[in-house]
Parts: sequence; structure tokens; C-alpha cells
Amino acid sequence: MLQANEVVLVESVGIGRTGLPFRQRMSSFDEHLATVPGPQRAELERIRQFVRRSVPDEEEATSYGMPAFKYKKRPLLGIGASKNHLSMFPFSPAAVDAVRDQLVGFELAKGTVRFTPDQPIPDLALEELVRHRLAEIEGR
Repeated sequence: MLQANEVVLVESVGIGRTGLPFRQRMSSFDEHLATVPGPQRAELERIRQFVRRSVPDEEEATSYGMPAFKYKKRPLLGIGASKNHLSMFPFSPAAVDAVRDQLVGFELAKGTVRFTPDQPIPDLALEELVRHRLAEIEGR
């Protein structure tokens, strides 16, 4: 029987090109999200879906030991959860500065935005952060 704080990792079954079923191990991104409490997980998943829609060529990876999105093999955005807040790491102090005026009331550090499920990062600020990082990676 499972204990209250245990996490179970599940393999997903899909249908391959041959029409035969295959098992696919969950990504480390999924494994990390599985350890995060419900409301925090939902907010991180919202960000995940936003990035997936906004950056079709993104890759989910681990960077500096945290779940991260990469674009053209470079870190785009990292996310993390702690007991009292969630964090977004755009790997760029300039990206945080670019949206600073949209994040009044949030705890900001050199390359970090801290937020909670009750005070999520607004979509417009998230969009601008992602756009800024993409431009940096593209060298624009």
C-alpha cells in the first residue's frame, strides 16, 4: 500500500510507427513534476504548456539540476518548486529586467522570478520573458 508522501512513476504505453505498442519511460521533467504538491504542480504545468505552445522547437531537459526548457540546445527557462514558492529561472538577468515593470509585487533576483499558485506570473510577462530569451539565443 502506498504511503501518503510516496510518488509512483508510471510508464506510458503508446503505439509506434509499426502499429505495435511500446513503453516509454517518463521524462525527468515529468518525474520532477510528480514530486510537487497539486496546486504548485498545476501552476508549473500551466507554464509548461505555455512554453510548448509558444516555442514549438523547445526541448524538455534538466539544466543546473532543475527541469528546464532548451531551445537550440541552450537553456531557455528553468522552473522549480520549494516549500513556500515556485521559481522561474530565465538564465538571464536581462530577461528579468525586461519584464521587471510587469512583475511589481513579485520577488525578483538577478536571474530569478519567485511566485506562487495564488500569485502566478501573468501570461504577458511570461510571453515577454520567453520572447526575450529566444532573441538572446538567436543572437538578436
